[in-house]
Amino acid sequence: MQVTPLAASALPKPRAVLGQLADMDLRLLQVFKSVVECGGLSAAELELNIGTSTVSRHLKDLETRLGLTLCRRGRAGFALTLEGQRVYDETLRLLAGVDAFRSSIDDIHHRMGGQLDVAVFDKTASNPAAHIDTAIALFADLAPDVALNLHVGGMPAIERGLMDGRFQVGIIPAHRSSQSLVYETLFGEDMRLYCGASHPLFVADHAALDWDALRAWPFAGLGYHSPNMELGHRERLPRKATGFDQEAIATLILSGRYLGFLPDHYAESFERREQMRAVRPELFFYRCDFVSVLRRSPQPARAAQAFAQCLREAHEAPS
Repeated sequence: MQVTPLAASALPKPRAVLGQLADMDLRLLQVFKSVVECGGLSAAELELNIGTSTVSRHLKDLETRLGLTLCRRGRAGFALTLEGQRVYDETLRLLAGVDAFRSSIDDIHHRMGGQLDVAVFDKTASNPAAHIDTAIALFADLAPDVALNLHVGGMPAIERGLMDGRFQVGIIPAHRSSQSLVYETLFGEDMRLYCGASHPLFVADHAALDWDALRAWPFAGLGYHSPNMELGHRERLPRKATGFDQEAIATLILSGRYLGFLPDHYAESFERREQMRAVRPELFFYRCDFVSVLRRSPQPARAAQAFAQCLREAHEAPS
C-alpha cells in the first residue's frame, strides 16, 4: 500500500512545550518584558545588568519554551510579532499577579515589602498644589523595604493598568467614576486656553472674544474621555487636531495653527519665553480636581493603602 505524504497545510502545528511554570520561566518572562519596554536587546542590557548575548540567549530559550517567535531582531531593528504582543500582554498580567501574591503574603506577616507601582498623569510635577513628592518622602520613610516604581502616562493607560493590576495606585484628573475603583480628591489644577506666537490671536485684542467667537478657530484637544474632551463637546469647539498627552497639546499650540488648553503652571515657561499667550484667561478656563485611585477588589495591599494615606497626609498639610 502506498502512503501519500500529507500536504504541509494538513500537518498538525507544533505544540508549545511549556508545561508547569517554573522560576526560570518567570525569569525569562521578566527578561522578555524588559526587552520589549526598552525597545531592543542592547537597550535592555543596561536595565537587566547582563550582556546582550545573554539577553539574546534568554529570549531564544523563552521562544523555545513557548514554541513561538516573539520578535524580529536584526539590522532592521526590534519589532514584536503578533504572537509576541499577545505574550507581552499576558506577561504583564502574570507578573502583576505574582507581585500581588507576594504583597498578600507580606500582608499576612504584617510587613511591607516587594514593589509598588504608582502611575501619575503627566505634567503634574510643576503644579504648586501637587505634593506627590512629599507623599513619596513620607512613604519612603514608612516603608523602606518597598521598591517604588513611578510611571507617568495618560488617563486611559493608568485606568487600564489599575484594572489589570499593573499599577496599584493612580493619580489622575477626576472625570468619571467606576464602581470597581476608589477615588479620593487630592489637589486642583487650572486649565487655560493658549495660542502660539505665530497664531493670529497672539497679537490681537481679545476683549471681544467669547465662546461663540472662539468656535471660528481650530482647536487641539485630548483624544480620550477627560475634562478637556467634556469641555470641548459642551462648548462645541471645532477639534481639528488631537493629542494624547499634555506635551502633544503644547506642541500643537506651538505650531501656531491651533488653540488648546494647558495647565497654567506647565504653560508658564512657554509664556515667559513669549512662545505662548493665554487667551482671555479670566473667561476661557476650567478647573480639574486630581484624585488618587485604588482598585476596590481585591483589597489593595498594605503598601498601596499606605501610599494612599501618605498622599492624603501630604495634601492635607498646610502649603
